[in-house]
Order: sequence, then structure tokens, then C-alpha cells
Amino acid sequence: MEKSFEPSTFESKWYAHWEASGCFRPTGKGEPYTIMLPPPNVTGTLHMGHAFQHTLMDALVRYHRMKGYDTLWQVGTDHAGIATEMVVSRNLHLEGKGETRDSLGREKFIGKVWEWKQHSGDTITRQMRRMGASGDWSRERFTMDEGLSQAVVETFVRLFEEGLVYRGQRLVNWDPVLKTAISDLEVVSEEENGHLWSIAYPLADGSGTLTVATTRPETMLGDTAVMVHPEDERYAHLVGKTVKLPLSDREIPVIADDYVDREFGTGVVKVTPAHDFNDYAVGQRHGLPLINILTPEARINANAPARYQGLDRFEARKAVLADLEAAGLLLETRAHKLMVPRGDRTGQVIEPYLTDQWFVKMDTLAARGLELVENGSVRFVPENWINTYRHWMGNIQDWCISRQLWWGHRIPAWYDAAGQAYVGRSEEEVRAKHGLGADVALTRDSDVLETWFSSALWSHSTLGWPDEAAMEQYGYAKRLPTSVLVTGFDIIFFWVARMIMMTDHFTGEVPFRDVYITGLVRDKDGQKMSKSKGNVLDPIDLIDGISLDDLVAKRTTGLMKPTDAPKIEKATRKEFPEGIPAFGADALRFTFASLATHGRDIKFDLARCEGYKNFCNKLWNAARFTLMNCEGFPAPAGAPQPRTDAERWILHRFNAMLREVEQAYAGYRFDLASQALYEFAWNEFCDWFLELAKPALQGDDAAAADSTRHTLLHVLEGLLRALHPVIPFVTEEIWHAVAPKLGVAGDSISTQAWPQAEACFDAPDAAADIEWLKAAVTQLRSIRSQMNIAPSKAVPLLLQDGDAGDRARVGRHASALRFLARLESIEWLVGEAPAAAAAVLGGLKLLIPLEGLIDLSAERARLDKEIKRIAGEIAKCEGKLGSETFVANAPAAVVETERARLADWTRQHAALQEQRAKLG
Repeated sequence: MEKSFEPSTFESKWYAHWEASGCFRPTGKGEPYTIMLPPPNVTGTLHMGHAFQHTLMDALVRYHRMKGYDTLWQVGTDHAGIATEMVVSRNLHLEGKGETRDSLGREKFIGKVWEWKQHSGDTITRQMRRMGASGDWSRERFTMDEGLSQAVVETFVRLFEEGLVYRGQRLVNWDPVLKTAISDLEVVSEEENGHLWSIAYPLADGSGTLTVATTRPETMLGDTAVMVHPEDERYAHLVGKTVKLPLSDREIPVIADDYVDREFGTGVVKVTPAHDFNDYAVGQRHGLPLINILTPEARINANAPARYQGLDRFEARKAVLADLEAAGLLLETRAHKLMVPRGDRTGQVIEPYLTDQWFVKMDTLAARGLELVENGSVRFVPENWINTYRHWMGNIQDWCISRQLWWGHRIPAWYDAAGQAYVGRSEEEVRAKHGLGADVALTRDSDVLETWFSSALWSHSTLGWPDEAAMEQYGYAKRLPTSVLVTGFDIIFFWVARMIMMTDHFTGEVPFRDVYITGLVRDKDGQKMSKSKGNVLDPIDLIDGISLDDLVAKRTTGLMKPTDAPKIEKATRKEFPEGIPAFGADALRFTFASLATHGRDIKFDLARCEGYKNFCNKLWNAARFTLMNCEGFPAPAGAPQPRTDAERWILHRFNAMLREVEQAYAGYRFDLASQALYEFAWNEFCDWFLELAKPALQGDDAAAADSTRHTLLHVLEGLLRALHPVIPFVTEEIWHAVAPKLGVAGDSISTQAWPQAEACFDAPDAAADIEWLKAAVTQLRSIRSQMNIAPSKAVPLLLQDGDAGDRARVGRHASALRFLARLESIEWLVGEAPAAAAAVLGGLKLLIPLEGLIDLSAERARLDKEIKRIAGEIAKCEGKLGSETFVANAPAAVVETERARLADWTRQHAALQEQRAKLG
């Protein structure tokens, strides 16, 4: 092994080796374990959220592969209709050639998108490889692959034939820049400053007016009613009458509906069914007409009075307000905060827009989808997310699946000259099925299906459905249901729920047994990472490092608001004055795993990366120490036969760690698995066992030395395998140096078995002895540190009090105690103790005579501080035990533990006070 730990020297080497050797492919042996990667969008590069989730998936996949499962991680990417069209349109603009989506036309523009897809998809897979993702790349899929596209068409046609897909005029979220419907997920509503205008609507009989308050006065051009609460006595006599719609030559009715909040404003509400989702529902209940006053570009159309036609919606607002004021009908204008829906991609205000779209009927599908979760066929982890799922599924609306885009799966529907729609797998099938000859002109629907429609099929379409030969090839029968889906809470409804419904409906199986819901990755201050905030981190920059100037350029290029650049640059230079150092993939992965607590968002701090890079370095140095001390040592075959208590202790603790990690993986507690691995590797193996091994390695007992060497190699090799799912690169590199020493053959640590806890190594008595020895050494080192006694200076140790067990342990471990605590002698004290620095271990006093060693006044101060600390612990115990509630309600074992703690603290307090008194 090289002297220093440099991950850049071996990470790419080992990934290429893994992929070339085919170790990521299923073996065909063992119980199947399958994870479907949530396919990243081909819109650019992976972000920290991707890297976080991919780390967790890869840890599960590598762990189960080593456990002997027939493991598959299905990888692939999503075409991401709207987002990808936007990226390509933006790129066309940046090229400066004057080309646009519309100037190119559908066919050429889609050609440009395919070019981008190739570039982005390659970038994404390179990033995943850099992170160590052990997916089966030979089975990589794309949502617009031929096979997956066949699944999309088949699904649409079958749903249509079953009466579950229909075309109708409904209100949708409409982006007037993209000129397409968008999903709720793509709408971001935030509170903004606006106005509330009060407008007088004259009663048609001339008996007065009704005052209506609105935040969108331009939509009044499409009003079809005004509405009051049915129990509002102020207006009961007006229900059934009509009012004259201001600025329009129409009369509209006064209706009653309990949707109205009587306490808000005047208690009178305008109803615009074609431009408000709540009003649409009211309109359906009351049979009101729907008057759409907007064009797809959000300009006023021909359904409005002529003077407003052609105006942009916000220009129309100004004109409407001016005309109302001129007519004396604008009664009040006041500031008002309101929630404004904006498209997450364009930043434009989204319009509820009445248009013809394709929909999926969701009532029966949703009922079944909810049943499958309620009956445990699909399990949420953490389980509280089932409540979110229930809420969404219980309030579900029919699903708008059409989008007015070019990039995507084109809807398999054709129209004749009369507008009659025909659905089929191809135009030939449509003509044959409906007896349409060549003389009947058919035009294919120009819309495409929204991205979530194809991704809802991901778990079974990637396994070959509906083609039987492909299903056989990809192991459909063996791998569905898959094992677990790892995803974020924000798409539980948009993707998770729809996969459950669609997979069950078409295959009779659930798509996955478990759904592990992760939190979001935020910056160190808890802020969401976004380009506009300038706090985005690229996972590859953390692996390779990046200079400050390059980081600033990356964060300030392509901002939606270029005026934000100076602020972002200033903040970046302040936070990263020297840029970002290279941490390597393993340190980044360990950071993600350690932060993966259940249901919590992650505050990502680079300091954690630095800490885990140090961990990898410590593991590296421990391996070098082990190899240097085992040079020329022929390790015997089989498991170690430990001769020392230190060996028995480390093997016992290794067992305990493995059991703890397995339990953590079973519960998706990556944080607890990481913590157990870290604590054992750093504290027990590197810090303690390497020290405890030195007396044997450097002693005269050759058998003990060889046994210790065997145990060192055995535990290190097993630890590398245990760490491998989380930090695969460094463990692979070290393993190839360690495994041959044990006669272990293998092409890769990835294909080795997960280390098993062996009952023969459970040694609680030896473990207790070594824990006693560690405590004694720690106490003595603490005295040395506090008293500024040089580490090289040997000191005498006097022992006082204690019981037979202490005497036996001192007898067994005197040699190790001398070596580790740098003692010149160990003696049991008879008679009065001299002035000494003291520590207490249970009932045993550890005394280092002070004469000629230290300043007595400093030791008095140290003892006073320790006596005060222990008095505080005694007070805590007494407080608990003095509480009737604690004693009555706490488990008996907990109460007894607290009493034992009090007795121990009291004994230590008395011993230290006695020692303090001797110092005057």
C-alpha cells in the first residue's frame, strides 16, 4: 500500500474493474433483491439530492449482493418532457443563431432534443459511476426506449378501452409561456404582495348593488354568477335575482353556496368557473356556463368585450380597473397578501385554464391504491408517511395526462375531419377496427403524455412488460414486486401512488414491498438548495475539489435573475475562501449515510465530509500498521484461535457491531449503521485494538504474537467487507492488500460474502476485562494530561482498596497496563497514601505519587473540579430517584440502574474527597 491515502489514484481504476468484470449483474442465485432507480431527468446533471438517494440505494444493493441475494439495481433516465424542452430552447437562445422551437418545427426540434438527451444522459451516468453506483448498466433504460414506449401505448389503449381514459374539457394548471398544462408538482405557490379590489355589481332590477371583493379583476369578464352563503340573512332575499356584470352586456344570477366564507370581505363572491378551480367546482354544482376569456398566451380572447381583446392579462387588469373607476364602480383598493401560483420552470403566474385534455378516471384506481397500502402490501418507512398518502388518495381528482409539447410519448389517438377521436396502437389498427378506408383523412393528436404517465409504469415496463419474450429475458416473474423504492416525500402522490395503481391494475402485483422516504438535502443553514439562492453544491465538485473562481462561475452562470450574481459571488467567496477541497467519493458517501435519519431533512455541512475523509485516512493507516506487523507472517487457515483477552475482546465487539449493522439495514437506519461502523473502526479497532495488540506483538510470547497477527488480519478483512457497502472504493483498495495475507482469493471485495457474527467469538467476560483495562488506562492518561506529565516519562502506580475482582484483573493485565499507561511499577498500597494524583475506578483507587512530578496546587484544583462534577451527577440521580413519578412509572430495571449509578458516584465522590483532604 502507498504511504498516503489518495482516493483519486484508485477510484476510477476500481469502478472500471467492477463494471468490466460484470459483478453488478444479477447472479441468478439466491433470493431476488431488486431496486428500481427513480430515473433522473435528462435535463443536465445530478444534484445533491440524487447523490444522497443513490448512495443509500447503492449501500442496500451492495449489502444484499454480499448477503447472497440475486441482486439487481435497475438504472435508467427519464425524458422529462417540459423540463427538457425548456433546456433545449434555452440552449438554442444561447447559441445566438436565432433558432427557436417554433422556427425549427416539430421534427427538427425533437432532433435537437435527442442530441441533448445523449449529452445529458451520458453526463448523468458518468456522475453515478463516480459516486460508485453499482447498477446493472447492461440493462440501462430510457423512458422513450422502444420497449418502454410500447408499454406506454399499450397502457393508454387498454385504459381507454376500459373506459378509464377519456377526453374532456376541464380546468388545468396552464403555463402561458410554455403553452401547456402542467401538474400540481410543477406549481409553486408563495405569498406575495397584491391588492384586493372592491367592485359594485348593480342589481338588474335597479334596487341597489352587491359589493364583490377580488384579487383578479380582469377575470370578471368571464363571471357567470355572484355567490352568497345560503345562511347569510343579509342576502337571502337576493338569491335568484340577477346582477348586471360591469363592463359587459350580460346579466348573471345570484346563487347560494356554502363554499362562501361569510366573514371574508362583504360575504359576496364572484364566480368565474373557467378561471378558478374552486369556482369551477361551484359551477359544476350549479350548472353555470364556463366562459374562457384567455388565449393560450394569457391574452384576452374574443369572448370578452372588444376593447379588451388582445390585451395581455395584466394590461387588461389595468384597463378594467380604469374603466370601473370611470364608471364609479370601483369602491376600494387596498393592499393584500395572497398566494400566487407560479410555474417552477418559467416563474410565470399560472392560469387555471379551460381546455380539452385527456384524463384518467381515478376513483376506482385510487380506492385500490389506498387498499394496497392499508392492508400492508406496500409499507412506508417511516410509517408516518402513510398519512400523507391517505390524504392525497382520499382527495384525488381525475388525472390530466396530456401536455401541449413535442418531446414525449405522442398520444395514440387520431381525429377525422369532424373531430371524432379514435384510439389505437397504430393508425393501421384504428382504420381496421373502425372500418375507415384510405379516403378518410386522419390526423394524429399533436399532444404528448405527461412524464408521470410513463414513469408510473417504470417498475414493470423495465422488466419487459407487455412483451412476453422481453418479460422472460428481464426476469419479470422473479423480480416483481421489487424490494424497495427509495425516493423523496415530494413525489409520493405524483409518482409513488401512480406506480402502485398502474402496476397493480396491469400486473396484479404491487411495484415494491417497501417505500423508504428520504428527507431533502439542504445547506448547512437548513435552506433549500437552489440555483437562485446560489447555495447549490455539485457532488462531483466535492469528490474532485473545485477552485473558488470556478465555483463562483458555476453558481452565477445561467441565473434566472442575473442581478443576483454579485450577491451570490460575495456569499460564495465568504463561505469557501479557498474553494472546496477534494474529499473523494467514499467520504461523501459516508457523510450522506451518516445523515440519513428517518424523516428528517439533511443539513449538509462540508465539515462532515472532512471528518469522514479523516476516517478513511485512519482506516488506511490502520491497514498499513497491520500489514507492516504481519510482514512475512503465514496466517493459518481458518478462523483465529485467540490467545489474549485483547483478541477475545475485539472479536466479541466485532460480533456485536455486525449484529447492530444488520439490524440497522433491516430498518433502513443508514445513520445507525454508519455510526456503528464508525465507532467500531475508529475507536475500538484503530484506537484501542492496535494499542492493545502492541504488548503481544512486541513481547516474548511468540504464540501470542502470531495469534494477535492472525486476529488483526481477520478483523481488518471482515471490517473492510462490513464497510464496503458505504465506502466501496477505499475498502476495495485495502482489501486487495489484506486478503492475500489470509489466503482469501477473489476478484473483488464486492463479490465476497458479508461478514457473519460467529457465536464462538462471543466472550462477554474477556470483553468486560478489557473494558476495565481501557477505563483504567483512560483514567491514568487523563491524569498525565491534566498534570502535564510527559508521555515518555514512566511513573509509579499505587493501587488502593478495590475488591477481589480488581486484584484479579490487575494480575491478569499488569503487563498491558504498564505498557499502555507507561508505568514503571504497580504496587498495592499498604497503610497511608502519599500525596498523589487520584482517579477512581469503581471501588478501586488509582494513585500516581506526586512528589517530584507535579505542582500540588494544580492537583488540588483538578480534584476540586472533579469533585464538583461528580456532585452534579449525584444531584441528578437523587433528583430522579426523589421523583415519585419516575420511581412509579419507569421500568424496574431503569430504576435499579439509576440506584446503582448513584451508589457508584457516591463511592467515587467519597474517595476523591478523601484524597483531596490528604493534599491539604
